[in-house]
Amino acid sequence: MKNLFNFFIVPVLLLCSFHKNSTLSDSGNKASGAEIRKEGKIVYLFFRMDKEASGKEKIVLQEKKIAEGKLKFTPSFDRSEVETGDFIVILSDAGGKEIMKQLVKNPLHPEMEVYEKEGVSRKKIPLENAEFSVRYSYSEHIQSVRIEKVTESGTQLLFTQKL
Repeated sequence: MKNLFNFFIVPVLLLCSFHKNSTLSDSGNKASGAEIRKEGKIVYLFFRMDKEASGKEKIVLQEKKIAEGKLKFTPSFDRSEVETGDFIVILSDAGGKEIMKQLVKNPLHPEMEVYEKEGVSRKKIPLENAEFSVRYSYSEHIQSVRIEKVTESGTQLLFTQKL
């Protein structure tokens, strides 16, 4: 009985192990390592913003970092969430065509929780300078960044730079 059991089980195990190896080698041929590395990058742009004495905002790109990884959540631009003072970050290709838009809530007026006797409330705190960042999935087509401030009469261009 033991010999009969070994006679049937050993070939089945060998067949399964060969089948598993063949399916792994087929899936590895679908994408090369260079393509995987290119798709798996995140770009971070770090900005510093100062409010000048005249009241005008000055934005400087402090640093650009590229890291391995994949964004779990891709930021989307929803026009209904835009308020006066917020920034619209526009990423464009070499021809100026918009590839991606992101909304950044006004960094010079962040909303903070304040603990008082009456309870917790939210208030906007005015700042003279602030830092903010934007992240996006790497694309070789993205060549420039533009930041516009939302005003009551439309938008005002604050910053433009090639990446």
